[in-house]
Amino acid sequence: MNGSISMKAILKNRFLLNLVLFFSILLFVVSCKNSQTLGLKNGDLLFVTAKESGLSGAINNVTQKQKNASFDHIGILQKDKTGVFVLHAAPKGGSQKQNLNEFLKDQANDGQKVVAYRLKPQYQKNIPDAIEKANSMLGKPYNFNYILDDNSYYCSDYIERAFRKDKVFTLEPMTFIDPKTGKINVFWEEFYAKKNLKVPEGEVGCNPNGLAASDKIERIKEL
Repeated sequence: MNGSISMKAILKNRFLLNLVLFFSILLFVVSCKNSQTLGLKNGDLLFVTAKESGLSGAINNVTQKQKNASFDHIGILQKDKTGVFVLHAAPKGGSQKQNLNEFLKDQANDGQKVVAYRLKPQYQKNIPDAIEKANSMLGKPYNFNYILDDNSYYCSDYIERAFRKDKVFTLEPMTFIDPKTGKINVFWEEFYAKKNLKVPEGEVGCNPNGLAASDKIERIKEL
């Protein structure tokens, strides 16, 4: 009789320990996920740091405006009842809505960091319309020519269009000139030659570094 009671007590204790362990692990996982979104708000802009070579380096070479800002990609954060997402236009997948954790993982796998910026208080009212516009542009292919086209978008173009109605960002003449040589960057000469296109020097457009330099937004933190 006593042996039977002891066995039941042991099994009960084991069950309780397993239950505590399960909820501890669950709490840890949830905490990790929440730490990624801690302090982030709907409409925050996520800038991805540029690499030193390849397309990323070439973009940064001719567009960098600030010593502490070196970016080659950008997305906008959408937080709703279903989760936390990044709306962005990327070479792989075009204009898309991606889970934030997956977005961060992709950048980490490429050795790039993500820095959050936020619209200043007086421009926060424009975020709902921008999110709505960004969602309406989902599904379009990526613009690999970086020449404005209503049927495809590149990353900063996608974000500029999202806020265009409220004129949060502005289009500016693009430059592909290497500041060190004063001539068209060799990468871009070859890039457009392969497409049988003229380098669109001086045509209007935008880039992540240009958007990051806007006086309407401020840097929040590195994720």
